[in-house]
Amino acid sequence: MKRIVLGLMVMSAFVWAQTPKFEYVGSNRCKACHNKADQGAQYAQWESTDHAKAYETLLTEESKKIAEEMGLTVAPEKAPECLRCHVIGWGDPSGYKLDIPEDDMRAKRANDNLAAVGCESCHGPGSEYKSKKVKDAITAGEITKESVGLKNPTVEDCIICHNEDSPTYKPFTWEEKYSAISHPYPKNTE
Repeated sequence: MKRIVLGLMVMSAFVWAQTPKFEYVGSNRCKACHNKADQGAQYAQWESTDHAKAYETLLTEESKKIAEEMGLTVAPEKAPECLRCHVIGWGDPSGYKLDIPEDDMRAKRANDNLAAVGCESCHGPGSEYKSKKVKDAITAGEITKESVGLKNPTVEDCIICHNEDSPTYKPFTWEEKYSAISHPYPKNTE
């Protein structure tokens, strides 16, 4: 019996080690493929939304006032209570961080690219689906989008932040809000 249990433990550890860890890569990695007019220019559409400017709002006087009213002891751009909804991947090892060394310019650029409610906030961490080869395999039906961490946004994704716990909450109607930010590929006209 001990051998069976030990065998199952070893097999479980092997399977767990083989499970891909999806990591955040930032919206600029999406831009190359998703900013072409003939493909729908999704990146440009996103850039024009409040989501793209979510981190910047934390730097405003209004946000500082809200943070003070909330009793926060740090600036909004440093407060986990605010960052969880204003950046990509807060709390995940590959997500936005506050502790980037000043002299690590590469890490700073990568982190700056996570300072927004970006593509991965809705579609999941992009490390495994960021390449054209993977996207072509999904389109061809060779792999599923879920197998590489790509997902379609749901109301549950939105209400993580768009809820009554937010100090700036406004009534949230999924259908209305989703249609306002929707950025699909154009329909094939052939």
